[in-house]
Amino acid sequence: MLTSDDIPARDLRLHGHRVSYRLAGDGPPLVLIHGITSSSANWLPVMPLLAEHYTVIAPDLLGHGASAKPKGDYSLGAYASLVRDVMAALGYDRGTVVGHSLGGGVAMQLAYQFPERVERLVLVSSGGLGREVSFLLRAATLPGSELVLPLLASKTLLDTGSAVGRAISKIGLRISSDWMEMARGFASLNDIEARRAFVHTARAVIDPGGQRISATDRLYLAESMPLLIMWGGRDPIIPARHGIAAQRHAPGSQLEFLEGAGHFPHHDEPIAFVRLLRDFIESTEPSLFDAERVRALLRGEGGRRAAPVAH
Repeated sequence: MLTSDDIPARDLRLHGHRVSYRLAGDGPPLVLIHGITSSSANWLPVMPLLAEHYTVIAPDLLGHGASAKPKGDYSLGAYASLVRDVMAALGYDRGTVVGHSLGGGVAMQLAYQFPERVERLVLVSSGGLGREVSFLLRAATLPGSELVLPLLASKTLLDTGSAVGRAISKIGLRISSDWMEMARGFASLNDIEARRAFVHTARAVIDPGGQRISATDRLYLAESMPLLIMWGGRDPIIPARHGIAAQRHAPGSQLEFLEGAGHFPHHDEPIAFVRLLRDFIESTEPSLFDAERVRALLRGEGGRRAAPVAH
């Protein structure tokens, strides 16, 4: 049986930059997009299970993980173009796209910019669906945050946090995966290029008041694209009510809560996460881009809801 150790990171070069990615399995393409300060490794708890049924492609976005961290564009649009190019470079024209947190914003932008590439859209504790977001991410957008980040990513602080975590585990208590994953994320900011990329990425989508970009006004354009919204019921980073609001803007979508999970439901409840994702994929047909329908929607014309078409 495949394990996470059997899914190593690989490299390719795109536009002169190193892009790291993980690839596993065989079957219909399934693209996994991680969140801010994270990497493709964030998907390892579910990749072996998903690879039993799908070809799973998980890139490290630029500025994250083992990918290059150049001075450049860290907008959602640039990330969406990167994911499209990774898919194309690996030989996949279309696929089901899953985005977690910031990756949800990237996935929605990919579906908006390149709808012909996206067969289904899955948003997991997604950004870009409401204003609220955790204070820690908002603070990262403040002037001078670059000076504080090295302290949060310092080896001494992280070692102390790990020691406290081990001590708590020994007495039978469980540390939230949310804070453990956030600690791992900040540990990745221990060099100046990673910190610079993080700040540029955060400021592209967040300001001190919260998330500054919302995709809810454009979800209607994906009316014929199967959409699954999945959220942890105890998410302390992005409130679960954003998922409820998003479904109101996309009434044909499916909304699922993993009540015992936090911001990383694929870590807290991997079996349930994979089951929901598989059921969604197996019960829906991949969408086929209809340029005429999109033109009608953009002009505000009504009409019968376009049905997904198998490809």
